Amino acid sequence: MKRLPPLNALKAFEAAARHLSFTKAADELFVTQAAVSHQIKSLEEHLGLKLFMRKNRALLLTEEGQAYHLDIKDIFNHLYEATERLLARGDKGSITISLPPSFAIQWLVPRLNLFSEDHPDIDVRIKAVDADDGHLSDDVDVAIYFGPGSWQGLDAHKLHTEYLTPVCSPNLLTSDKPLDTLDDLHHHTLLHDSNRKYWKLWVRKFGLKGINVNHGPIFSHSSMVLQAAVFGQGVALGHSVLARPEIEAGRLIEPFKEVLITKNAYYLVCRESQKDLGKIAIFRDWMLALIKEEQEPLLEQHDSE
Repeated sequence: MKRLPPLNALKAFEAAARHLSFTKAADELFVTQAAVSHQIKSLEEHLGLKLFMRKNRALLLTEEGQAYHLDIKDIFNHLYEATERLLARGDKGSITISLPPSFAIQWLVPRLNLFSEDHPDIDVRIKAVDADDGHLSDDVDVAIYFGPGSWQGLDAHKLHTEYLTPVCSPNLLTSDKPLDTLDDLHHHTLLHDSNRKYWKLWVRKFGLKGINVNHGPIFSHSSMVLQAAVFGQGVALGHSVLARPEIEAGRLIEPFKEVLITKNAYYLVCRESQKDLGKIAIFRDWMLALIKEEQEPLLEQHDSE
């Protein structure tokens, strides 16, 4: 049986070949540049081949180095994925969750202590992202997406029945501008979340006239538009999930009972291959159960109106 090269030498080569830099490889592996250079030299001696060459002060792979890197990088990827799958089977350690900042602030963060009480051996790591591309990065176990609910290769569970409703500060009702009917919205500044699309859908659904939805400030995050409403700067079209904390605290009110059910909703997603594994299944089951418990009274309330 032929002796394989030392693993440390292979790790150094893979990192250096990927970065085309001994310095960057050293930073990634938490060793010195001299250590990486030494590992590469020992690997070249073991193989009897030159793997790198210098040209105009740039580090390049030789033809043999390119072929070798193509083969071993897949092996390292498989090792990484196998390790992640093994660790995911456990019910201890950490779980990384990627989600929109507004959902993190308005819903998940205030409830994290409940998860920690039930599962003290699992540390939650929050990664706030403004948008998703339908692909989980290697460092993410679970994500919260807002969309239609279908993403290739991902297992998705709908979290909330999502609806939109006008919300405003209670102080707005004491101003000299009425807010008794939907038509009264034309007296007030409309606050927009990301774009003007949802207010346009709202006005069209309820056949409102004389309301200019092309004016009013636009905010990049839902939590920002809700805070603007809290401070009396206008009327926001609040997502039912995100606006609920401010409504329950009395900082916002729903002046009308009309709601607009949206086609999109928040979904909890993970890789299809990992949906039943350890920490991922534990977190998903906890979140779905809590959301069901919280939403049932709200659905009954709106069904009765």
